[in-house]
Amino acid sequence: MSAIHRLVTTALTSNALRDVQRARHRLARRMRGGAMTADFFFQVDDPYGPVALPFLAALAERHGLTLRLHLVPAPDAAAAPEINRLEDYGRRDARMLATTLGLEPMGSGHPNPAQIARAQAIAGAALGNDRPVDALIAIARACLADNADAALDAVAQQHGSLNETSTAALVNAGAATRQKLGHYLGATTHFEGEFYWGVDRLHYLEARLRAEDGTTDAAICPILDLRTLPAPEPRATRPRIDFYLSFRSPYTLVAAERIGALADAYGANLRLKFVLPMVMRGLPVPGAKRMYITRDTKREAARAGIGFGKIVDPVGLGVERGLAVLHHAINRQNGPDTGHASGLAFAQSFLRAAFADGIDMTSDAGLLPVAARAGIDAAAVHAALADPSWQTVAEANRTDLFALGLWGVPSFQVDDRPGWWGQDRLWRVEDDLRDALGLSAIDRKMA
Repeated sequence: MSAIHRLVTTALTSNALRDVQRARHRLARRMRGGAMTADFFFQVDDPYGPVALPFLAALAERHGLTLRLHLVPAPDAAAAPEINRLEDYGRRDARMLATTLGLEPMGSGHPNPAQIARAQAIAGAALGNDRPVDALIAIARACLADNADAALDAVAQQHGSLNETSTAALVNAGAATRQKLGHYLGATTHFEGEFYWGVDRLHYLEARLRAEDGTTDAAICPILDLRTLPAPEPRATRPRIDFYLSFRSPYTLVAAERIGALADAYGANLRLKFVLPMVMRGLPVPGAKRMYITRDTKREAARAGIGFGKIVDPVGLGVERGLAVLHHAINRQNGPDTGHASGLAFAQSFLRAAFADGIDMTSDAGLLPVAARAGIDAAAVHAALADPSWQTVAEANRTDLFALGLWGVPSFQVDDRPGWWGQDRLWRVEDDLRDALGLSAIDRKMA
């Protein structure tokens, strides 16, 4: 089965397959003489929507892209098993994004079901407006406003409102289209076979459109990423980065390959805090979600120069064996910094093996060479495998992660600041490090 997995995932994530699929979509469009069309899935209470839409609208105007706007409900429990944490974090994260990108500040309201239903009815009516994107942005901001009822009154006066039956029909149709195309979240754009979530991935769509029409004007969409800045002078007090990771998370590979250099650049003490994968904690991961994550990780890894795509899923025994060795690597007796350096080296080696090399980690034939390239010999591996104490540590780390209001990996915390989720928030970790060291903030609006 390992060989089959490697072949399937290598094909699935190959640039050759991507290019063939793009060419097929392009040819089909040209043969029918149609315009370039993208689908945007709008969830009225998803705070990432009003952050992404201004940039998507600017892209559409520049490249002659027709937007089809679909109302959709919140993702189901299988796609978003920790929905309350997701919603709370999303509101905080999207407010931070809006501020970072120079957009209008967003409210901190928590809309109730009645307010969400009303916002959907107003949005349904607004889809027929001359400027529906502007209307949807205003409606989403009203839904998330601190005084949502008054804000919704104002947008309802401007755009009207559909009845309950018509609204439900639109939301159900949008959900069906989203499911048919293969996604599960709001604030997501689909263009000719590929998905682009939020504002974070729109630069990939922009690069694709620019390649097609030869545009050379300055880019519209931001690329929020780490900066290459001079390392600060050594400080007496070192900031701390807690890095929450899992051995079944492909995004963790991208984070693990980059976070060591970030910690070194800012003189930070890196602490590895491993947790069991969601599926091993009884949380489902639907097929559409796995598919999107795999393809999205490929482009994120490629942009950072990281190998990815030859995969043998380590879920179950492979993860357990890897975490046992990681636990011992972290606790080596040469001091905490050395131990975490050893732990990071092993984490990188394991993640490369599972997601880039296609190595089966359930046997010694796979695990021992992977540990050896991180400087861990066979005796140390066998000692680690005989020690079940990693399980207690993994559960304690999960408790700490949940206390931050987070649930997934990779996640990060600098000192006692709020935590951030996702390898695409490493730049925010950098901002927190700079704040901890009293360094000037980075203006990321033109990043």
